[in-house]
Amino acid sequence: MRDEVNASTAPSETPDALRYAEMFAALGHEARVEIVRGLLAAHPTGLVVGELKEELEIPPSTLSHHLDALRRVGLITVEREGRFLRYRAGARALRELLGFLYAECCSRGGIQPPSVLRLISSATSSPEDGAGEKSGSSSKDESSGSCC
Repeated sequence: MRDEVNASTAPSETPDALRYAEMFAALGHEARVEIVRGLLAAHPTGLVVGELKEELEIPPSTLSHHLDALRRVGLITVEREGRFLRYRAGARALRELLGFLYAECCSRGGIQPPSVLRLISSATSSPEDGAGEKSGSSSKDESSGSCC
């Protein structure tokens, strides 16, 4: 008899898993990780291309390639300001990516889901992405039964 596994919920086959795999693939280069970190450091105002180029010492054509890869998957956003392009961290997409990773955290052990996501959410919230409120304190923390 065949093992009864619901293929529609297998982690590698869910539409979300594919979407997040594309995000991780976009982060699969050291320069792209540094771009996202730099934009998070400048959150919520972001940086214009010249500032990124100067900070990261990346040639313009290479920087453009990396920015496009990150923008396509929503990890960064771009907005034209006159002659300049301003890039910002895609805070909502980054929160979703972390949420996807933590969604099943500790679920097999019966431990309370991680409260770290509330901290991430409040730390990366901005008026642009509609997540400006801060969460209240959790009833449990790392020392009282939460896994993360």
